[in-house]
Amino acid sequence: MKYKPIFFLLFAALLTWLAPGASFARKPLAVKAGKGGAVVTHLDGQAQVLPQGEKAWRMLAEKANLRGGDEVVVGGNSRLEITLADNSRLRFAAESRFIVERDGADKGGDVKVHIAVGRTWANVSKSMGLKRKFEISCNNAVTGVRGTIYRLNAHSDASALVRVYEGEIAVTGVTKAAESGRTLGPPVKIPGPRKIAGPHKVSREEWTVIVRSMQQVYIRADGSADKPRTFSVEEDRDAWVDWNRSRDRAL
Repeated sequence: MKYKPIFFLLFAALLTWLAPGASFARKPLAVKAGKGGAVVTHLDGQAQVLPQGEKAWRMLAEKANLRGGDEVVVGGNSRLEITLADNSRLRFAAESRFIVERDGADKGGDVKVHIAVGRTWANVSKSMGLKRKFEISCNNAVTGVRGTIYRLNAHSDASALVRVYEGEIAVTGVTKAAESGRTLGPPVKIPGPRKIAGPHKVSREEWTVIVRSMQQVYIRADGSADKPRTFSVEEDRDAWVDWNRSRDRAL
C-alpha cells in the first residue's frame, strides 16, 4: 500500500506528458533551419516538440537539437530561445508555435521564418553576409534583414506589428499565401497591442517600406500598411522587451 502514492504521481505525470498533443492542435509558426540543426539555448518554463513523422509529443530541454520538420510549442508563462547555425538568436513568447525547416547551415545559408501568430524577437548575426538571407514573414508581409535586432508580433486577425531596435529592415507586402508543407489548425488567440496611430496606408498589391532603428510599421489585416513612424522607449517597454534586451546584453 505504501507504493500507492508513487503510482498516482507517475500516472499524473504520464497524463501531463500525453495531453499536449490534443490541446496544442493550433496553427504554429514556421522556422526554416538547415541540416546543422537549431539548438535550444534558453528555456524558461516548458516547451514541447513533435518530431517530423511522429505522433507523440516530447518535452523539450535546454541544449536540445531541433531538426528539419520538428514542430515546437512554447507553454504558457514560458519563453524559448533558439540559436541558429550562424549564431543568430530567435526567441519566442508564451504560447508561440513554430516548425523548424532550415537554419542557414545548408549551402545557401539562408534563414527563413514564417509566423502564423505569436511573438518573436530576432537578433540577427552580422556574419550573414550579402549573399545570405534572413527573413521573417507573416501572413501579409515579409521582413528581410542583415545584422539587426527587431521583433514581429503576428496577430490572430492577420495584422502584424514590426519594431526595429538596431539597423534597418525591408518590409514587403505579400500578394499570395505563404508556402507551407503542412496542414495546420486554427491560430492561437492572443491579445494584440494597443491601436497604432497613423492614417497613411500603402496598397496591398505591391509595397516595400524601409524601417530603420527605433521605427515601426503596422500591417493591417487586409494586407495594407501604415507609413513607418518612430516609437518611444516608454511606449515599447514591457516584460517581453525587457527580457529580450537583457538576453541581448548578455551576448
